[in-house]
Amino acid sequence: MTVPPIAVTAPVGPEGAPLLVLGASLGTSSVLWEDALPALAAQYRVAVVDMPGHGASAPVTEPFTIGEIADAVARAVAELGEEHVLYAGVSLGGAVGLELLLRHPGLVSAAAIIASGATLGEPQGWIDRAAQVRAMSTSTLIIGSAQRWFAPGSIERNPVITGRLLHVLQDTDDESYAKCCEALAAYDVRDRLGEIAVPVLALWGDHDEVTPESSLRLIAEGVQDGRAVGLPGASHLPPADDAAGVATLLNDFFAEEDAA
Repeated sequence: MTVPPIAVTAPVGPEGAPLLVLGASLGTSSVLWEDALPALAAQYRVAVVDMPGHGASAPVTEPFTIGEIADAVARAVAELGEEHVLYAGVSLGGAVGLELLLRHPGLVSAAAIIASGATLGEPQGWIDRAAQVRAMSTSTLIIGSAQRWFAPGSIERNPVITGRLLHVLQDTDDESYAKCCEALAAYDVRDRLGEIAVPVLALWGDHDEVTPESSLRLIAEGVQDGRAVGLPGASHLPPADDAAGVATLLNDFFAEEDAA
């Protein structure tokens, strides 16, 4: 079994609080969660995952699946000495979250799947993007990503975080990015959502054309205990568009599940 390299930030937050693991999206890193982190870390111990070849994660040369990224997350959690965690992930990080729920039942007590889906895009589109990046680097994706990732006016309102995220995309290892694309081409858990019994929050940004409301409602309606909510001022990277709104929704959701 291939367990691709990931990097996990050292947990921050109150000693003894539940561990909340955050997953970043394709082409981003732990930077995605920086603005939401203080509010989340007031309630939980928070650790953020960088996907293979992204951020602080080592580049990858061998193929892997989304499920195998989930296995790497489970291994990292075990190395932190945790038996139960909360999880929230954006886009690719959300797909990893669903695989984590399926492959490691009992590890995650509740999960938020953000701007993601039980399948993402069309396989050929991912194959084509992998080829583009191998031929011309992730730099060729910056303009299109800026248009897809952020809500109208968000770059002007949040110039620091949006600019940093586009730099992260440019700095992402090309081959690792391409292999993530190929893993997403093969990813499809639509037929298995009914196996997921833990509470799931499916969150979309109202401006998101990549994973619109229908994509998240399919998750919420497919799992055994799901709910769906939209964020009006967000697109495909809600923690960058509206960090406070995302943090509030997550804190409320996890606190409600903790109380239950």
